[in-house]
Amino acid sequence: MSDSGSGEFDALERLSFELTLLSRHHTGTTPRRAGYQLERSAFLILTRLELEHALSLRELAEAFRLDISTLNRQVAAMSKQQLVLRVPDPDGGVARKVRASAKGLKLLAADRALAHEGLRTVVSEWSEADLAQLGALISRFNRDIEVREKNPWPRPGAGSIDEPGSRP
Repeated sequence: MSDSGSGEFDALERLSFELTLLSRHHTGTTPRRAGYQLERSAFLILTRLELEHALSLRELAEAFRLDISTLNRQVAAMSKQQLVLRVPDPDGGVARKVRASAKGLKLLAADRALAHEGLRTVVSEWSEADLAQLGALISRFNRDIEVREKNPWPRPGAGSIDEPGSRP
């Protein structure tokens, strides 16, 4: 950590450090906990497909900022596990789309319930105001990243991808 004395720099260092720990606590350990059925990549892909229903491999690769071959391997593994289905483009396009299967959505819901239960345990003594404030700040942080990357993500209940930079 810096000894620069600058309050802003120290705050940025603390934020960076805490985000490192957050990723360790949340994404690093969640898939290995007892009861979880999905790998992290499957959880993330199914979450996106749940919100947007069917996407091409190219659309998924762009959304995740991954090489299409990487996404293709992940989707192929998910397909073997019957977590996703390849379906014709509902708009009549040539490329087939990937859609979450009923099994994939069921496992996603089960893993999400476990994650929520774990989160509920951690914040059980927090006030509703503290929870709302943290949620609003994380949402703002994520949306600002999305604006800078020109890669907006859909939000539950939004019906479509929110306007980049909009605030909760």
